[in-house]
Amino acid sequence: MARTADEGTRFGKWALIAAAIVAVLAIGLAIARSAGMFDPKPETPAPVTPGTTPEQAIAQLEARLKANPQDVEGWQLLGWSFFELGRFPEAATAYRKATALSPGNGELWSALGEALVMSSEEPMPKDAAQAFSTAIAQDPKDPRARYFLAVQKDLAGDSRSAIEDWFALLADTPSGAPWEADLRRTIEQVGEKAKIDVKPRLAAITPAPAAPGTPAVATAAIPGPTREQMAAASSLPPGQQDAMVRAMVDGLAARLAQNPRDADGWVRLIRSRMVLGEKAEARAALTNALKAFADDKPQQARFTAAARELGVPET
Repeated sequence: MARTADEGTRFGKWALIAAAIVAVLAIGLAIARSAGMFDPKPETPAPVTPGTTPEQAIAQLEARLKANPQDVEGWQLLGWSFFELGRFPEAATAYRKATALSPGNGELWSALGEALVMSSEEPMPKDAAQAFSTAIAQDPKDPRARYFLAVQKDLAGDSRSAIEDWFALLADTPSGAPWEADLRRTIEQVGEKAKIDVKPRLAAITPAPAAPGTPAVATAAIPGPTREQMAAASSLPPGQQDAMVRAMVDGLAARLAQNPRDADGWVRLIRSRMVLGEKAEARAALTNALKAFADDKPQQARFTAAARELGVPET
């Protein structure tokens, strides 16, 4: 049965893998910083300092891109930054620049597709669907593109085929991947709507094991900045990296204070606080998320499950 636009938007945006698989800036920079990939460079202009706002940090990145518009990684980082702040049309513009410079990069195309979905009143605009299709052509395993193309099938009324695609994605999902719970929930929700019994298959399916010797799945499984990309995209010394990360995360927190009905934003904030080691702040974010969705038990369960998986302290 085909969904209404409102239902499609809810399924296409509420249960986004994107809430979990799109690298928030804090995670990307934290991974790169821990690997020592950034070296201080005396020529760095307009240093990011504690108190720098997200807008100021973005302005500095935009200034670097104006001087070097061929910097693919810079446009990618700018797209992440805009997306994290909920500025989805601007994120899409940045990703368009990146895909124009690197058309063979499937991850960039899927990021563009997601930004276009979030920018649109339509649950699946044509240009977003095209971006996801291009992503799959470049990388058939891209989880974000696979997820959204299944969403497109569900919106067209082919829920059974969408569920099969999601099950295939779940089978390829590494154990402990941060999007696993949301993907299972999506299958359950759509199965219930379409009157398809998915519970036995969900109970039986076992996530793929993480590759031996890889970093923690909670960060390594998130498509996002490689260490080399982050090193190339920023010339900030370590202290300024910390300031930029916190500026972006604090900007997300400020946006949620103004618009608390953003479930994906709360999940990103909780995760970002934990990546930064700010356990008390992560717990506070969880408390605020639960208050903001006091009338929505499924979302509350989602927040609680995400917090448990991320190790947020109970008290």
